[in-house]
Amino acid sequence: MALPTACYFSSGIGRIRALATFLPEFSLRRYRPGQPADHVLGWGLKPTARRARRYALKHGIPYIALEDGFLRSLAPAAEGYQPLSLVVDKQGIYYDASRPSDLETCLNEAAFSAAELTEAERCMALLRRYRLSKYNHAPESALDHLPASRVLLIDQTAGDASIEYGRADANTFHAMLDAALARHPGATLWIKTHPDVIAGTRRGHLASAAAHPRCRVIGEDVNPWALFDRVDEVHTVTSQLGFEALMAGKRVYCHGLPFYAGWGLTHDTQTCSRRRRKRTLVEIFTAAYLRYCRYANPYTGRPATLHETVTLLADQRRQRERGRGHWLACGFSGWKQKFVGDFIGDAGTLTHYPRQQALPASRAPLLAWSSGIDAALIDHAHRQQAPLWRMEDGFIRSAGLGVDLARPLSLVLDRRGIYYDPRRPSDLETLLNRAAFDEELRKRARALRKRLVALKLSKYNVTAGPAACPLPDDGRELILVPGQVETDASVAAGSPQVRTNSALLEAVRAARPDACILYKAHPDVVSGIRLGQLDRHAGQLYDLDVSDAEIASLLERVDSVHTMSSLTGFEALLRGRRVHTLGAHPGSSELLKAHAAP
Repeated sequence: MALPTACYFSSGIGRIRALATFLPEFSLRRYRPGQPADHVLGWGLKPTARRARRYALKHGIPYIALEDGFLRSLAPAAEGYQPLSLVVDKQGIYYDASRPSDLETCLNEAAFSAAELTEAERCMALLRRYRLSKYNHAPESALDHLPASRVLLIDQTAGDASIEYGRADANTFHAMLDAALARHPGATLWIKTHPDVIAGTRRGHLASAAAHPRCRVIGEDVNPWALFDRVDEVHTVTSQLGFEALMAGKRVYCHGLPFYAGWGLTHDTQTCSRRRRKRTLVEIFTAAYLRYCRYANPYTGRPATLHETVTLLADQRRQRERGRGHWLACGFSGWKQKFVGDFIGDAGTLTHYPRQQALPASRAPLLAWSSGIDAALIDHAHRQQAPLWRMEDGFIRSAGLGVDLARPLSLVLDRRGIYYDPRRPSDLETLLNRAAFDEELRKRARALRKRLVALKLSKYNVTAGPAACPLPDDGRELILVPGQVETDASVAAGSPQVRTNSALLEAVRAARPDACILYKAHPDVVSGIRLGQLDRHAGQLYDLDVSDAEIASLLERVDSVHTMSSLTGFEALLRGRRVHTLGAHPGSSELLKAHAAP
């Protein structure tokens, strides 16, 4: 059965990559004269949607309002970020208090299941933990330079549609200010306004309050949760920040009629006779975030849940904050310079210098490829009191080898050391020693492990060889010995006694004289690009050369892996295999004991 059609006039709607995922009940297309549609889509009640609303009225077809969801993206659309959530309203729109919306109807009529309320509690807890908002680009700024205040007022930009349709206007903001000043005589009030208002590119309503002796206007970008940390009471007209303040446990005063007012949670200066029930915070969250909003991953184009969206945004924000600021990069090749900055993120800037001698005097963080760091660079960082970050390939690197210039999909950044060097602490070692992993994170890790194994993913994912090869089936223990690049820094740092592939095979054969030993040479060695070839006697130490076989399939079939310090050892652990290390693996002391053979 054919889906009903829905057309749209706005080019902006057409640029939403996951539009079809957000609206699976329709066949979507851009409006074309002479091609009738069953529905018409528009962006809420914005002026840009007037044409769509007129078309719907003229042709007697439903108008469906779209809006950004309450948890939209890492940064605004103006910075090129696609929405992770979307509101689809067939009655009205949530910020229009003059008539019902799907959200208001839900809050008036819906009964929520115990499972929904439990999921809402879980997601609210995650939003608090990760300090997420509608947009999540603002830094965790320190507010110690401001005079103490327990009262926060939220300004909004002129022309915000939620003001007019929330039964408010410019006078409402001044009335809000007067009411807060009267309620707190002698106290300082914080007024959060948009940074563009301070810059003069947009107009607000309370910028003039900066002249008041008891008001301090905050114009810089700052995570709203940093503001909530310092206040007890929040005044707003219609801003979504008012609802986030409720999630933060603050008293909220609404001077207009936002979607969360009128249900018994807020102190309201206006009433709405249509809002007939008392609702808890969890119920409003369930209606707004779980039922009203729709979620999709714009990178995969697939539907998503609120929980998955929270997780994605939390990871994006964590990475963005780690890279915030200006960095100095030293010694990167021209090829690596093309992608290194991508892993710093768009909140950071990077200046490249060819060598340590060219670096300026600066406390800015230094970044270098781990194997390129020498004593002179360490000494420079120490003298400048600058943090020195090491970069290295990640554990799921690419589809192809680095020596073949396959661009990496993951890299490691480490401020303390690097994971393959046990001679000094690394960020990974510190995490394994000190971090507490809650059940939420453990659940994600289990799901990721399961997916990596199911997809047969490894570090390089080279697929030139056969997926499988004949292996002996004579009852002997099958041992895989992965060769390494002998000049690699991980061998020099992590395997001080056994440092060659030939010595590794000799040690394994001595320990397991009756086993069937499979040797897989490192792809870089097979290609002849890097050192690690066996000596002429080593061929007698193993039973079968599996250098051309695909590594993930081998790991599913062998009994154990013996290695110096190869990541293949950890990939074997992911698949439940026994692992023996002759070098020092990151985190090996406890993890490998549990998997070692008797």
